[in-house]
Amino acid sequence: MNITVNGNSLYAYTGGKPFDAARPTVVFIHGVLNDHSVWILQSRWFAHHGWNVLAIDLPGHCKSGGKPPASVEEAAQTVIGLLDAAGVKRAALVGHSFGSLIALETAARAPERVSHLAMVGTAYPMKVSPALLEASLNEPQKAIAMVNTFSHSMLAPPPSSLGPGTWLYGSSRALMRRVLNSNREANVFHVGFNACNNYANGEAAIDALKCPVLFLLGKGDQMTLASAAKPLISRARDAKVVTVQAGHALMAEAPDGVLFALAEFLGAR
Repeated sequence: MNITVNGNSLYAYTGGKPFDAARPTVVFIHGVLNDHSVWILQSRWFAHHGWNVLAIDLPGHCKSGGKPPASVEEAAQTVIGLLDAAGVKRAALVGHSFGSLIALETAARAPERVSHLAMVGTAYPMKVSPALLEASLNEPQKAIAMVNTFSHSMLAPPPSSLGPGTWLYGSSRALMRRVLNSNREANVFHVGFNACNNYANGEAAIDALKCPVLFLLGKGDQMTLASAAKPLISRARDAKVVTVQAGHALMAEAPDGVLFALAEFLGAR
């Protein structure tokens, strides 16, 4: 499904079901150098269980036009614009990593528009090491390898959302290369990492929330350590914390655990 937002075409995967703004809606927001496909199991489940699903490609990524958002705040305005353009008065937001900060900022800017906020693989502040920032700009293939080393919790994970025999490292690297190559005019990798690194409104945003919050964290996450979410958890008024046996790539390493936690949080089970 393509929706015009701020003058550009924004792609949103609907889980194989027709979009109907009258149904309860959940918006899935991916992280740096990912796209809507990282939510494939979760988005399809919700779409086939009575939910309206919008799993987006951020601007400048893959099927979405425009420039990649240079800040969390800019990306949040895109999500608000998406709700406006789709005619959705209120939605649940689910964001992973960079996407979790976008979801947080969106919920703070438009609290009356957000019913639930799920922050998956999150941290605040979400600082990126200088070496990784530099590599994302000048040696992106090296940076992709680095990210994948830190994003998975074990060398031989169990069968994942893609089925038995899946090579999680290889599939993740292939996705990141595809997303990087989808935009020849802007380095979406470096732009995204810069946005994460520069975001400084997390505490004010969590204080402004009016909805329940789920912190869904990976026990073996080396990119955004589970302990790094504590500054936000401690300030949230209505928070639930769920930890799954996974690294930063929670949706691939623990697809059922992520799905069950989201379904319970959103009251879909």
